[in-house]
Amino acid sequence: MRFLALLIAGCTAIHAGSSAEEAGPTEGLRLAVFDIDVTPPIGTELAYDKAESHWDLGLRAKGVVLLGAGDPIVLCAIDWIGVANEAYAAFREALADAAGTAVERVAFHALHQHDAPASDFTTEAILEEFGHEPAQYDGAFAREVIDRLAAAVEDSLADAEPVTHLGVGEAEVHEVASNRRILGEDGTVRAMRYTATRDPELRAEPEGAIDPMLSLVGFWNEDEPVAALTYYAVHPQSYYRTGVPNPDFPGVARFLRQLAAPQALHVHFTGAGGNLGAGKYNDGSPENRLILAERLADAMARAWDAAARVPITPEDVDWRVEPVSLPLGAHLSADAYETVLAEGEPEGEVIASARKLAWLRRVEAGERIDVSCLHIGPASVLHLPAEAFVEYQLAARDMLPERTVAVAAYGEYGPGYIGTAEAFEEGGYETSDRATNVSPEVEDVLMDAIAAVLSP
Repeated sequence: MRFLALLIAGCTAIHAGSSAEEAGPTEGLRLAVFDIDVTPPIGTELAYDKAESHWDLGLRAKGVVLLGAGDPIVLCAIDWIGVANEAYAAFREALADAAGTAVERVAFHALHQHDAPASDFTTEAILEEFGHEPAQYDGAFAREVIDRLAAAVEDSLADAEPVTHLGVGEAEVHEVASNRRILGEDGTVRAMRYTATRDPELRAEPEGAIDPMLSLVGFWNEDEPVAALTYYAVHPQSYYRTGVPNPDFPGVARFLRQLAAPQALHVHFTGAGGNLGAGKYNDGSPENRLILAERLADAMARAWDAAARVPITPEDVDWRVEPVSLPLGAHLSADAYETVLAEGEPEGEVIASARKLAWLRRVEAGERIDVSCLHIGPASVLHLPAEAFVEYQLAARDMLPERTVAVAAYGEYGPGYIGTAEAFEEGGYETSDRATNVSPEVEDVLMDAIAAVLSP
């Protein structure tokens, strides 16, 4: 695999090597691209284990800055499990400052791979407040990444290329996503089909509610591609807890596309896949990682080939944002979490209590989440928080059936899983007190925000 790392370095160099003089005129739309390594050093705490070694395909933070349609717009994806609370705010603020724009015009999303870091400066501070080691929430590496990412964004602006055309395409992904929640005859969850499902009877269950389509938004300078952004809803794991930071099958698929079309920077976003996984098509065997990656890369290639290119001007771009306060789950209790943290017992609940207390404090302090949408040409790109269920993505598509609606989830990670009101009645892991920090009323709040940013 070493040669693959060298090849991708060469592909990335294509974007870094153009000069400001070559970028052409400053009027009209322009696009800057950035791409940095965000693989933590060996010994760093990942979401579940310490990093013990490195793989040739490390973790990336990559994205684009769209210039020429009002204040710059930043779209960034990072190969981490999630970024929450004050860490999420810090990343967005740094990206905004580097691009010379407002925080509200920054969309920052994790892909949610599990052999990867988590970042939450609020949880880090709470653990230290109660005398605990921050463990996987030690923010030293994340703060270093913020500085490097901001520098990369700032440097990219001088090399921004004109954007004359937009290519928008979709393709069905075959045998990757399936619904994790298996319902019984009484309408409640009787079994969970997780990322790796070894039970053949559960794998044999129907695929369930998914969004089978991968969406692609491509930026072109006449006949030269500049960047390709892809969106697909599924938990992005084949297997994990390896001790090796890696981007799992979406990262491999993205890399395969980078090799096939090296002129463009390829950026991938995980859609609203909170209740989706590869479990129907994955028993956890290591060889399935490449199989799933090839299936996803195949859809990326077909969406690229199917993309109809249309001229694009600043008048074809609109950015909308709706700040929301998601309703807190009734089970959240500051007193209970503070007691666990003060006593250090039960030991296994200390980290979880700090995480939940972090979100509770943020919401009670009045912090809100930005739900945003980039309307560009025939496409609308919706940005959602946390582990939103696929039903939100499907509803968004239904709201604008005449347009291509792409969805990036896993923005602000603090809320945890965001199910529908019906899902809370069905039970299951995702709507359990442990997994979610919101109440069933979240559906109305989030649906209203989605409708507001998608409305003509």
